[in-house]
Amino acid sequence: MGYFTKKSFAELQAEADRGLLKRSLGPLNLTALGIGSIIGTGIFVLTGTAASQNAGPALVLSMIISAVGCAFSGLCYAEFAAMVPVAGSAYTYAYATTGELFAWIIGWDLILEYALSTSTVAVGWSGYFVSLARDVGLTIPVGVVNVPAMIIVLLVAALLIIGIKESADTNTWLVAIKAIVLVVFVVAGASYVKRANLTPFIPPNTGQFGEFGWSGVLRGAGVMFFAYIGFDAVSTAAQEAKNPGRDMPIGILASLAICTVIYIAVATVLLGIVPYDRLMVADPLAVGIDATGLRWLSPVIKMAALFGLFSTMLVNLLAQTRIFYSMSRDGLLPPIFGRVHQRFRTPYLSTIMTAVVISLVAGLTPITVLSQLVSIGTLLAFVLVSLGVIILRHTAPDVPRPFRTPWVPFVPIAGGVICLAQMVGLPIATWERLIVWLAVGLVVYFGYSHRHAIAGTSRSRALSVEPNAARP
Repeated sequence: MGYFTKKSFAELQAEADRGLLKRSLGPLNLTALGIGSIIGTGIFVLTGTAASQNAGPALVLSMIISAVGCAFSGLCYAEFAAMVPVAGSAYTYAYATTGELFAWIIGWDLILEYALSTSTVAVGWSGYFVSLARDVGLTIPVGVVNVPAMIIVLLVAALLIIGIKESADTNTWLVAIKAIVLVVFVVAGASYVKRANLTPFIPPNTGQFGEFGWSGVLRGAGVMFFAYIGFDAVSTAAQEAKNPGRDMPIGILASLAICTVIYIAVATVLLGIVPYDRLMVADPLAVGIDATGLRWLSPVIKMAALFGLFSTMLVNLLAQTRIFYSMSRDGLLPPIFGRVHQRFRTPYLSTIMTAVVISLVAGLTPITVLSQLVSIGTLLAFVLVSLGVIILRHTAPDVPRPFRTPWVPFVPIAGGVICLAQMVGLPIATWERLIVWLAVGLVVYFGYSHRHAIAGTSRSRALSVEPNAARP
């Protein structure tokens, strides 16, 4: 079998038809999954980091740059998700357009997005949890090992094992809570905005690339891109959507649009309340509320952050295990990653193993390192998905597309260029880590995955499921 063997759309449709995952998600569930993943550490934690270290009040411009890039990429994701309703997101799309090797590279790259994103959010959750505990007189030490971050990851995994519908319903309620509280933050804080805190809007560059000035705006876009990661997580649940051709584009684009409006409003109010150089803290929104004197609202914000970050971890861990499920189904990972539980019909062994590793990473790694790795990994995936739309329009023009990306090739090219520009703005050390990670992935691919890959062969590998598992 060659390195560029592609999966036909007939194979993908057959996998969708015989899949063991339960189809139970409607457009509301899918939109809530997207919002649940998007609104998290990016707005609750990294807003302060990017403003104080990179962009200052111009962080709003950084957010707009990221949002535009995500909008173009989101349109590309929507076409693929409606056309290829199989679990696996960009990994599955790459298998259909560019072949096995590129599919593996994207699948390996997506581990940076979803697994490390869960670790990053867990560290952010821990910061708010420790702060809230301090408010009520409890001191929780967080030293070399971040124990709260480790524990919350394992609790999220337990909920995911129980079932996708239960997890999605829980997520919907959590999304409603955090969205309402962010709106309350904007309304309550708007009257305390001081024009002086927003001046100069673009602070002068310090002489170092990425430290304020226009280069700081660009680096801020790369950092805050993490805040938008999540709409693509909707596409990993395509095989569990009731009507993927209609509902996947709705979930992807609606979640992205709603979150962009909320983000810009929250960032504008926060930076207008507190000078940007005082926001290098673990809980910037709580600091913003404290600066208004509305101290009764501070614990509410922290509680909402805890709920909100929990829902983000829920969606990201869900996405990661579905990527592993797809790669195992194709033989690129061992069968254990595709094992589905007899009762819950979820990939439980994959969820358990992934959660253990993620919890260790969350307990031992700083949030800045994690967030930048997640951003560059996701940006790379977005670039490749954008290019994939153009490729597939030429190689498979007759395949039914329930949703079509408008203005091709302008939209995919624009999305790819903006995402690539944000990658360029990230630190060299982040690029080095990405290269090392991809090199390790190629060793795994040539050592195991390529020899076990099954796409394009005549044999049909049975999906791995516990005995007597009921089909949806």
